[in-house]
Amino acid sequence: MAASPIFRSSFLSSQPLSHNSSTVLPTSHAPLSIRATATSSDPPAAAPIKHRRPAEENIRDEARRHTKSHNFSAKYVPFNAEPASTESYSLDEIVYRSRSGGLLDVQHDMEALKKFDGEYWRSLFDSRVGKTTWPYGSGVWSKKEWVLPEIDSDDIVSAFEGNSNLFWAERFGKQFLGMNDLWVKHCGISHTGSFKDLGMTVLVSQVNRLRKMNRPVVGVGCASTGDTSAALSAYCASAGIPSIVFLPANRISIAQLVQPIANGAFVLSIDTDFDGCMQLIREVTAELPIYLANSLNSLRLEGQKTAAIEILQQFDWQVPDWVIVPGGNLGNIYAFYKGFRMCKELGLVDRIPRLVCAQAANANPLYLHYKSGWKDFKPVKAGTTFASAIQIGDPVSIDRAVYALKNSNGIVEEATEEELMDAMAQADSTGMFICPHTGVALTALIKLRNSGIIGPTDRTVVVSTAHGLKFTQSKIDYHSKEIKDMACRYANPPVQVKADFGSVMDVLKKYLLSKDSKMH
Repeated sequence: MAASPIFRSSFLSSQPLSHNSSTVLPTSHAPLSIRATATSSDPPAAAPIKHRRPAEENIRDEARRHTKSHNFSAKYVPFNAEPASTESYSLDEIVYRSRSGGLLDVQHDMEALKKFDGEYWRSLFDSRVGKTTWPYGSGVWSKKEWVLPEIDSDDIVSAFEGNSNLFWAERFGKQFLGMNDLWVKHCGISHTGSFKDLGMTVLVSQVNRLRKMNRPVVGVGCASTGDTSAALSAYCASAGIPSIVFLPANRISIAQLVQPIANGAFVLSIDTDFDGCMQLIREVTAELPIYLANSLNSLRLEGQKTAAIEILQQFDWQVPDWVIVPGGNLGNIYAFYKGFRMCKELGLVDRIPRLVCAQAANANPLYLHYKSGWKDFKPVKAGTTFASAIQIGDPVSIDRAVYALKNSNGIVEEATEEELMDAMAQADSTGMFICPHTGVALTALIKLRNSGIIGPTDRTVVVSTAHGLKFTQSKIDYHSKEIKDMACRYANPPVQVKADFGSVMDVLKKYLLSKDSKMH
């Protein structure tokens, strides 16, 4: 892709390092040597050099300088491996499991990243917001050094995903929860309408690189409950790479089905559930030159973790108290943990938030595992849920999720079908338009708030994973009160009225009286 016009980054020459600091970076292009304060009796001693971003430096030149001079790198390692383990793989290898059959993780060279202090990384990431210079306009690739540091920018496949709205849910928080600091991170306001874009840009970019290296990759395949297939097909279409999608027949919304079809994917509608589709795609990718795109592949999590970094960035690098994430295949809860942990480890923040994973009660293996005190995990047969994208009974990333929750003092909650649909309707009535999965997360918030675990002034972020427009039929059914055994307490059906002035006036007066007792 041709590069956009190059922008000058004058941000750092005129702005403080953060919104909580009055120190301005110097304009010299020479690296700073930071020295400890010494008394007259102390021998002069130079502290280790910490590199800070030179002011007025071109963003593209700065990215090239990083790539050529600082040797940032990443590799696959077994997830949660023993410190003595030497097993690792290049990101250019096609590998999904460790030698023992366990999950893999992308491990960055943290020592190389630590040569630059937290102040540097905050300023660098902030300087890239809103740029059209390729590829930094993306909320994912604006953190390129922390994602795929060695990929060439020409191999990146991006729709400038990320940079999604962090919405102050003021009315919902005050009216329903007595909270004044509730936020919803709308990850579904994205290219294909879900957070899956954040991971798919990374995975398809790496596939693009592999194909240019003549690696045996004919196409990319996934099993999906809807959103993964939409993201995969769009990004593959952008790069001219064949995509193959396994979907459970009659179990996803029309909006989710039409996306991969429209983007030219080869779609297989299979008479099984997601877990059955997942088993089949694993077997197929072991035999054919099809690259596996499900979250078993840890590359996607590298993109998804940038949503956590973005939340901190949007709060001027202040850490929220709680982050609530809907969970199905459970890669995203780990991705959020990983993003927060990297920010802490590299000095951008001094703590991480507590994480909550929210599951539908009809597909709740993690919740049951949590309630058992993390005893032996048992998959479940997932029942039908309006939160169809998390209708998963045997999640691939169970070990990742448990690790993230244990290390963030996390909690798992569940939502019944009525609870999640009511929560969705409540949120919509205050100006949002959310998906059922966000209804699951809001139900978890309601329960934790009612129990006093989350306080009225706790800064809380609910992660909205998909756009409500993908799930209009569930909203129609709710507001029409056509859902069996559900009261639909917040339904708002249209009122049928005759086409004459008197009838319309009667209906409107009745409505206005219900809203304003002063009107007579």
